[in-house]
Amino acid sequence: MEIKSTIQKTTLTVKDCVRVDGGHYTLNLRNVGGTKSIPITVKVLDRPGPPEGPLKVTGVTAEKCYLAWSPPLHDGGSSISHYIIEKRETSRLSWTQVATDVQALNHKVTRLLAGNEYIFRVMAVNKYGTGEPLESEPVVARNPYKPPGPPSTPEVSAITKDSMVVTWGRPEDNGGAEIEGYILEKRDKDGVRWTKCNKKRLTDLRFRVTGLTDGHFYEFRVSAENAAGVGEPSEPSIFYRACDVLYPPGPPSNPKVTDTSRSSVSLAWGKPIYDGGAPVKGYVVEAKEAAADEWTTCTPPTGLQAKQFTVTKLKENQEYNFRICAINSEGVGEPAAIPGTVIAADKIEPPEIELDADLRKVVIVRASGTLRLFVTIKGRPEPEVKWEKAEGTISDRAQIEVTSSYTMLVIDNVNRFDSGRYNLTLENNSGKKSAFVNVRVLDTPSAPVNLTVREVKKDFVTLAWEPPLIDGGAKITNYVVEKRESTRKAYATITNNCTKNSFKITQDVVVVKAGEVFKVNADIAGRPIPVISWTKDGKELEGKARVEIASTDHATAITVKDCIRGDSGQYVLTLQNVAGTRSLAINCKVLDRPGPPAGPLEITGLTAEKCHLSWGPPQENGGADIDYYIVEKRETSRIAWTICEGELKTTSCKVTKLLKGNEYIFRVMGVNKYGVGEPLESVAVKALDPFTVPSPPTSLEITSVSKDSITLCWARPESDGGNEISGYVIERREKTSLRWIRVNKKPVYDLRVKSSGLREGCEYEFRVYAENAAGLSLPSQSTPLIRAEDPIFLPSPPSKPKIMDSTRSNITIGWTKPLFDGGAPVTAYTVEYKKTDETDWTTAIQNLRGTEYTISGLVSGSEYVFRVKSINKMGVSEPSDSSEPHLAKEREEEPAFDIDSEMRKTLIVKAGESFTMTVPFRGKPVPNVTWNKPDTDLRTRASIDVSDNRTSLTIEKATRNDSGKYTLTLQNVLNTVTLTLVVKVLDTPGPPSHVTTKDVTKESAVLSWDVPDNDGGAPVKNYVIEKREASKKAWVTVTNNCHRLSYKVTGLQEGAIYYFRVSGENEYGVGVPSETKEGTKITGKLPIAFFNYLKMFSFSESPEIDMKGFPHNTVYIRAGSNLKVEIPVSGKPLPKVTLSRDGAPIKPTMRFHTETTAESFIVNLKESVIKILMFRC
Repeated sequence: MEIKSTIQKTTLTVKDCVRVDGGHYTLNLRNVGGTKSIPITVKVLDRPGPPEGPLKVTGVTAEKCYLAWSPPLHDGGSSISHYIIEKRETSRLSWTQVATDVQALNHKVTRLLAGNEYIFRVMAVNKYGTGEPLESEPVVARNPYKPPGPPSTPEVSAITKDSMVVTWGRPEDNGGAEIEGYILEKRDKDGVRWTKCNKKRLTDLRFRVTGLTDGHFYEFRVSAENAAGVGEPSEPSIFYRACDVLYPPGPPSNPKVTDTSRSSVSLAWGKPIYDGGAPVKGYVVEAKEAAADEWTTCTPPTGLQAKQFTVTKLKENQEYNFRICAINSEGVGEPAAIPGTVIAADKIEPPEIELDADLRKVVIVRASGTLRLFVTIKGRPEPEVKWEKAEGTISDRAQIEVTSSYTMLVIDNVNRFDSGRYNLTLENNSGKKSAFVNVRVLDTPSAPVNLTVREVKKDFVTLAWEPPLIDGGAKITNYVVEKRESTRKAYATITNNCTKNSFKITQDVVVVKAGEVFKVNADIAGRPIPVISWTKDGKELEGKARVEIASTDHATAITVKDCIRGDSGQYVLTLQNVAGTRSLAINCKVLDRPGPPAGPLEITGLTAEKCHLSWGPPQENGGADIDYYIVEKRETSRIAWTICEGELKTTSCKVTKLLKGNEYIFRVMGVNKYGVGEPLESVAVKALDPFTVPSPPTSLEITSVSKDSITLCWARPESDGGNEISGYVIERREKTSLRWIRVNKKPVYDLRVKSSGLREGCEYEFRVYAENAAGLSLPSQSTPLIRAEDPIFLPSPPSKPKIMDSTRSNITIGWTKPLFDGGAPVTAYTVEYKKTDETDWTTAIQNLRGTEYTISGLVSGSEYVFRVKSINKMGVSEPSDSSEPHLAKEREEEPAFDIDSEMRKTLIVKAGESFTMTVPFRGKPVPNVTWNKPDTDLRTRASIDVSDNRTSLTIEKATRNDSGKYTLTLQNVLNTVTLTLVVKVLDTPGPPSHVTTKDVTKESAVLSWDVPDNDGGAPVKNYVIEKREASKKAWVTVTNNCHRLSYKVTGLQEGAIYYFRVSGENEYGVGVPSETKEGTKITGKLPIAFFNYLKMFSFSESPEIDMKGFPHNTVYIRAGSNLKVEIPVSGKPLPKVTLSRDGAPIKPTMRFHTETTAESFIVNLKESVIKILMFRC
């Protein structure tokens, strides 16, 4: 800096100016005559200074963070146009750009590498260049949380031969982020690899693992997952074996007689409490005369599926005994007998009507709904049914249905006239019975009656009326009053909340917003000068802080400043002199926030975790509808309120997540368009449950004992404590121990449990607790001490033998193992036989291990019976029941297929794979086997194998042509049967059909075709079109993304001959092409008739843009993402499409470019930022 001064001037020179040289300079001149100062402002045009720090880095995760800064103190004499952001890993020296055109003072940085340490810098840019950078402190890109810890060790229950239920507990440490799911793995004891059990992420703490191998041992482990990833796995569980434990079922429950007649008895029962571990397949009903000893089976041999049965062909007035047994895969279970004897005789019953509890109350139906009155009836003989309406006749729309057990009255589309009392009468030879049902139809009321104008004045009218004759099933709450000028047709609402049978209509209301001024001016006249008085809602007004009353001899005015909601009401001006009195009313409505909701704030359904709140709308709504309510709660030990509901539309809500034992106060505020109103508070309440623990379980008893397990049964508690029983806890104690040990780790939901893992020979006692939401009950009475050991007896006999097959000299029989093995495994069987006319039995075989045997050496044509004995280590059982007599002769059987429902499902095969369909069958003589498929010679295409009891068809390297229906036919001398099996081969599509060329011009042609006859097992999603010049061999792709059954091929050479072909494409690839049969010559010449046709019609079309797929003409995309938009356009000739922003055309860049096709305009944008585009054509 250099300063030179002379007598007449002074010069300040600053060389090589920089940004800091700018500012305010002052030149001071001083002599004996005084002082003079001249301010000079210098602006140095330069790059901007560094942004104002610090450069804040927030919201850091493993992939992103947020930067924020302030503008530079020195802008270099020009406004800041944008900012440049760069980043650098602390382990490197080079900087990389994050963003080069940031307009704001903050930015989101993405694509960080987890664990790396970064420094960021920001530089401001003006028209003179890029300024100095502002750097941040180093930050490490890592999440503020970590993977969760291991869950608890998994436990297994509900074990079957192919599935187990695995449960586990949440990890103690969630890693700082919410647990998103779990990954469950299993390992076979014979293997080394852990395999996942769940394909999708698990959110529950319980999972049923299926697909296990019978007899194999498995262990399980589980890992938790949060936003940071998958945590360490839990400790592995112990090994569990996949197997079924099966027994015959217990006796059916609650057997009873439901009806009798002179020749029949109807029985009903429930399923067994214990099904033996296998599903109950059916039931057997047996009967006998009371004096007889032998039981007769009344049901089919395979059992009965239903749980009711009618025994027919009984003797009138005869006494009978009945019993029912359940059947599962292990055999027939114990019987349940009908108590006492039952006499086969007709019942005579007087009529009975059973009204449901809902019908005993008033039945309420909304207008236009359907009224259904379903009434259960009884009576022998069947009673006559009659429906009547007490106040008139039943509607013609009514439909009445009557059966022996119920009657039903149905009226559709009910209205107010269907309300009333409906009488039902039953009558038979034994008596008469009546009942009634009250029905109320909720409908709009009928019109009020006798509307009259009671009083008419110049400024008001008083109306009066009487209530409607029909109230529509509900009390009249209010009336809506409307008015209409005689010159108009439309009615306007005066009030919709009139609660009386009269209404005074005054002049229009003056509306004022809260905080504004309400002012009324009135000119007055009278002799002598009248006395002026103002009243509001009947109370005289006087001038005060906000209310001013100013009056003269000829005018008066009232002014209310800063209006509040309480200023609403009727203001009356009264003038009075000796000649009379005159009044004028003005209604004022102040628009303000609402008042408090109508109290009290009622609290119902209070428990330790939740409650229900309800209130009434505010009496003062502030002149606007209530938009919603805000509900808040506060613990009495705290000052702060927390929001329960922020925008509640109703006047009630459910509050959850209360803390047990805490005391709360709730408050509610109404909200209208003018703001939040005053609160309504509740009384203080404590969050406590209204129920207690249940009473102890009852009737605890031991039902079965083995050397390592004991099975217990019990009954429900007499009281559940006011809350549903959630489960049971079982404990056991050894005789020599003082401690009770818990049997079940999880609560038991059944009334039966098996305690396993006992020590053989030890004595145990048991007790049971019931549990509900309040906790555990007191324990039940303990069982007597019982020793864990297997009882051993002789086995019971096997089932009655059945004839399986026969020839002239051989008969094959089969049987099922005994219901009771005596406590030791059945090791063998003895088979005996005899002729029906003989008395002595012959032993066919001893110590047979199987349950089927063929007796040979029999005399052809003779009749034989058979029986079987069971053997265990205690000895030989009693013999079974004898089989049905059977002749030794060849057996004939109609052909039949032995397949299940799975075999009948469609077989799905991938192209190129092989498949085999094996079908077992039976029939005697052995049937002939024939395979057929339409349009296919299976003798050459497939390999067919046939034996005496099964056949198979194998196809190698399947193609789409192997899809379809395969018919298998069995035929012998008795019958012919067929079976159709469906095969679906997943392949590429077949060739499209009917490929044709049309609308040929000098440079284009239109192709059309039909869908392929064979879609390859998946929908055709698009087509590939190819072309080939006749003079060339190579095919050229025109498009591979055609979604229609036609396509216009352009860019063809005039005079050339082209061949075209079309291929369908599905999810398995591009299929077989279909080619045009003849070449197409591209020529623009048209027949004369066609030119005459062109004169009549114009082929030009105005440009059109189809924006139906873009609501509000807007495309939404997350900043920084890539965008591709395809917008349909049309027009002839093809329109020119331009794209602009703020009226200026946009040029293509590396980030932005467009494409125009014959059918659409395509916009491609990479790493999008906030800008608005506009295009036209």
